[in-house]
Amino acid sequence: MKQYSEPSDKQFTNDIIKGSPKQVEAWLSFDEEIHNVESAIPSKYKELISIAVALTTQCPYCIEVHTKKAVEMGISQQELTETIMITAALRSGAAMGYGLLSMKFFKNIEK
Repeated sequence: MKQYSEPSDKQFTNDIIKGSPKQVEAWLSFDEEIHNVESAIPSKYKELISIAVALTTQCPYCIEVHTKKAVEMGISQQELTETIMITAALRSGAAMGYGLLSMKFFKNIEK
């Protein structure tokens, strides 16, 4: 195995569908409802949110799909770069938050 994740891994999609067809159908339906049904949040914003979450969860497939959809909806490069930087700021904030937990453990260890 060269890499843990690569585009050719999509070939295993049918194995998952065959193994859990009802669950896959439910998941796809849920995803469709969230992303493609009109709601208070415009679709373009949903895609930018999806990109931010995908960057945080580090899902290359989600990053690809939602970036393509966002481009189709007319996002600008600036909107994408700002989304990337918002995500970076939030992610670093989470590291600081977990840093507080680490400090708490450090302070509470009996010496």
